[in-house]
Amino acid sequence: MPKLTDIAIKQLPLPRRGQQSYYDDLSGFGVRISQGGARTFFVLLGSGKRHTIGKYPVISLSEARTEAKRLLAERTLGKTRPTSLPYEDGLKLFLSSCQQRNKPRTVSDYRRILNRHFRFGRKRLCDITPQDVATCIDRLRATPSEANHAHITAKVFFNWARRSHYLDRSPLEGTLPPARTLARERVLNDKELAAVFRAALGGDDNFSNIVALLVLTGARRGEIASLRWDYIAEENALITLPTSVTKNARVHALPYGRFAAHIFERVPRVSEYLFPASRDTVRGKPTTIFNGWGKAKADFDKRCSVDFRLHDLRRTFATNLAALGTPIQVTEKLLNHVSGSLGGIVAIYNRHSYLNEMREAIRLWEAKLKAVIQ
Repeated sequence: MPKLTDIAIKQLPLPRRGQQSYYDDLSGFGVRISQGGARTFFVLLGSGKRHTIGKYPVISLSEARTEAKRLLAERTLGKTRPTSLPYEDGLKLFLSSCQQRNKPRTVSDYRRILNRHFRFGRKRLCDITPQDVATCIDRLRATPSEANHAHITAKVFFNWARRSHYLDRSPLEGTLPPARTLARERVLNDKELAAVFRAALGGDDNFSNIVALLVLTGARRGEIASLRWDYIAEENALITLPTSVTKNARVHALPYGRFAAHIFERVPRVSEYLFPASRDTVRGKPTTIFNGWGKAKADFDKRCSVDFRLHDLRRTFATNLAALGTPIQVTEKLLNHVSGSLGGIVAIYNRHSYLNEMREAIRLWEAKLKAVIQ
């Protein structure tokens, strides 16, 4: 096998498709050339494990050969290196691991972001460079919030791969979020609130019912989307959210009023979930909760003609309760907050449930909603 030279590397023919590897007289060391002309040094470390060294001419032939010798020497001396694997396989293992410790909504978000924005296919984790990941995130510059979510999710994934010994280091190590985000302060005024609530009451789809309940309860969207019929006690007009659903992993008992009862009455009981994924409803075997947020929100916005985010409804709920004279600790109970007036040492000694006060707050809130839509 001839020794690679700079002249030989420059004159290597481009493959008609895919990639072609050429080897040096140093066992396992070679250069891989792509259809587009990129030349990348690599070294085989046994059992088919290919370690990427770098691209030519950013990395010189001499530097690449020196690094290959070092890596081969480490293998000979018994120093272990991470056993890498293809991105697709790593993603499956990562999501499986997350299902053991994260909420379903979190796992669903991880799956969506990693599948949509980071399409590395069968590329091995050790071959994914910081530039590869940066290119994926740069495509999201027009949507700063999504770019930040993608950056955070990728960082979680590659840190998991490093801790699992599939990588020496994360390609996102030391990086910062791509966009600066500002805290949202949007509170809907009465006219906007009326338009949103009317549109929600006037719809007969899952998303409209979810929006109506978000307005009525101030709950998080993941909590409402995850509702099951056995969480609702109609005789007590009480929703009890288990730890697997709430953000703070605490059971949350939430009273509801007549408007919410009307929503529950009109939701068809097709499964254990109030809002199953539409494709599962068709099959008659619902296994997942509602997840078509993007298109449903766009359609809903056209009907109500209000520019808002779903979380704005939670902020609007809290702001209006304050205007109605609801004590802050009652509002925090309704929102299932564990900080503020009910946090720290207070949470340990104050065991009052505030259930009657919460019912009164919901009664006042529904009266306000009835007034604004008339």
